[in-house]
Amino acid sequence: MAVNVYEGMFILDANRYARDPGGSGQKIAKLIEDHGGEILVSRLWNEQKLAYPIKGQKKGAYWLTYFRMDGVRLDEVNHQAKLNDLILRSLVIKLDPRIVDALVSHVQAGETPKASSDDDNGKGDENGDKAENGDKAEAEPVAATENA
Repeated sequence: MAVNVYEGMFILDANRYARDPGGSGQKIAKLIEDHGGEILVSRLWNEQKLAYPIKGQKKGAYWLTYFRMDGVRLDEVNHQAKLNDLILRSLVIKLDPRIVDALVSHVQAGETPKASSDDDNGKGDENGDKAENGDKAEAEPVAATENA
């Protein structure tokens, strides 16, 4: 039984999140803890318009969570995320142990990765190249869930 650190990105129904922001985060934590996981850090990452509607929703609240869990139990978490009405979509990736401390400390400090803003319209630098996030290059995809 290998215990690994995972990054979970959960797209939440923005309307439900707006009604109970604290409770929404607690529901994600409870989902993970009920399956033997330990939350390292968890917070709202961003609220924004979705690229395309999901379950009729045009806006989503992105909840970022880093947690430690036995890899065998991860399928149960993904299954429960599919059944949860609050969660529109989720993606969980296994993190390379070499970058865990850096990622967790960034989230604890409240730093949000730079998203494309209205000034640059997501065009990147003057050559049109978007910057790559070196920290994420080490992450290994584990499971993606999609609620239909």
